[in-house]
Amino acid sequence: MMDNKMIVEDSLESSDKGFAFYGRLPYYRGLGLSMVEDIQITVDGEAVAREDVRFHVRGKTYTLDQMETVYDDRWNFGERAKIIAMKPGGLTPGTHTISFAVRMRVSYLPFVPTTKDTKDLALAA
Repeated sequence: MMDNKMIVEDSLESSDKGFAFYGRLPYYRGLGLSMVEDIQITVDGEAVAREDVRFHVRGKTYTLDQMETVYDDRWNFGERAKIIAMKPGGLTPGTHTISFAVRMRVSYLPFVPTTKDTKDLALAA
């Protein structure tokens, strides 16, 4: 797996509605969106609630609950998806520690893998 490549360097952005960064799927075959069971984000040690996470790929944005029933779209290996956290006020300029975990359902595995990456990303003023 490609855990250490999940968070795209220099991709952190912020607005008054929240923050976002680009992430990659760490599974070499890619997956249908309904097979992405959960995405977890923490910023500076503070967890973002599941209902506040959005996933954006190829011009479409989904909540995690919506992704559970998306059978006609995928997240391909190496493809950058925007991971959005709804956090009023966004983030202050400076360096922030971002953790990004993806739990996925892979048909031939007898367990549900969760992969995680943590990086310090800088947010310009």
